[in-house]
Amino acid sequence: MQAFDKPLRLESQFIHGGYSPAQGDRADARAIAQSTAFAYDTAEELESVFAGRDAGFVYSRIANPTVAALEARFKIIEDGLGAIAVSSGMAAISSLALALAGGGDEIVAGNSLFGGTCSLFKHTLSRYGIGVRFVDAAKPAAFRDAIGEATRLVFVESIGNPKLDVPDIAAIAAVAHARGLPLVVDSTVTTPLLVQPKKLGADIIIHSASKFINGHGNAIGGVIVDAGSFDWGGDRFPLLAPFRARAGQFALLAALRNRICRDFGCCLAPFNAFLLSMGLESLGVRMERHCANAAAVAAFLAAHAKVGETRYPGLISHPEHDLAKRQFGGRYGAMVTLRLGGKARCFSFINRLRLAKNMAHLGDARTMVVHPGSTICRELDHGERAAMGVSDDLVRLSIGIEDPADILEDLEQALAAL
Repeated sequence: MQAFDKPLRLESQFIHGGYSPAQGDRADARAIAQSTAFAYDTAEELESVFAGRDAGFVYSRIANPTVAALEARFKIIEDGLGAIAVSSGMAAISSLALALAGGGDEIVAGNSLFGGTCSLFKHTLSRYGIGVRFVDAAKPAAFRDAIGEATRLVFVESIGNPKLDVPDIAAIAAVAHARGLPLVVDSTVTTPLLVQPKKLGADIIIHSASKFINGHGNAIGGVIVDAGSFDWGGDRFPLLAPFRARAGQFALLAALRNRICRDFGCCLAPFNAFLLSMGLESLGVRMERHCANAAAVAAFLAAHAKVGETRYPGLISHPEHDLAKRQFGGRYGAMVTLRLGGKARCFSFINRLRLAKNMAHLGDARTMVVHPGSTICRELDHGERAAMGVSDDLVRLSIGIEDPADILEDLEQALAAL
């Protein structure tokens, strides 16, 4: 097979990036290396791999060929320096936080984060002495005002979940860089199809690959991409110092793989890496359908007499609509929220749905519905919920790729009964 004359476009890279049948046994799909460890002929060979003098795999808790193939594809897709795949999206966020911050350090983060991330930042990292300052993600100046000498990273979601607010990534990146800090963007909800955060100034990109990347609800995984745009020199990141000496610009990736992920054991299973790779191949066409269906649902709900408020970045009524249009290229994701005037009405609506599945998940091929206040945000206090845009009358929809007419008919029959 001849090499490509020029780099493939993004949606082609979803399928072909980082792997060729010539690299292995000519299998078109990357083989699953379902092995705990890897054997070498001599003690000298294994020593050389452990020492980093030669490339190779030694133990799947650290690296695995199937996982490495997924990482290679993400490196290409996000135009990064490299990628680390881990056991979940939360493992990606926690690993990164522990790589860059320690006791006495701080993170500045948008306040409209996914409930699990909010809990990690507020309740779990505090046990390790890492503080978090939450600010309004829609106000870049709020990040500037919150950054202090102890700040080690700035963190936002590309679209808040479930608030569906849209941060100005480029403006926040400028604020972070002016203070010598990296910007981390969790791009789970938008995926690389809607936005490549590096182009807007992000230094690290996070994906919960369990969602749209996988797309079929059958594998958990997460990915950290170092965009290669941030200088990890200086004394702000002491954990990286020994890795800078031998890995240079790859210091963060080396620290993640050979210290944090190795020691905490947050490895991605090879079979899950295979499933995530297969899901990634169809991401382009799926996200187009997700976005088109969600836009139709949002327009339908916004005009419905029994819906109090519909929130979707693609609606002109959304406060950051113009920013979302510019930042995401006219596509706005698959999540829509609606308010129905009370928890009882929300439950009644959810219980009457037939096609939409009542699940604490998003990004599947199927349409899903959840009441955030009683599920994914139930452990948060009133102030935290308010910051996240979560009220007792809020319902979150993750719109699937079914025929849009079937989705709309399902919503209509459930609303009609209220």
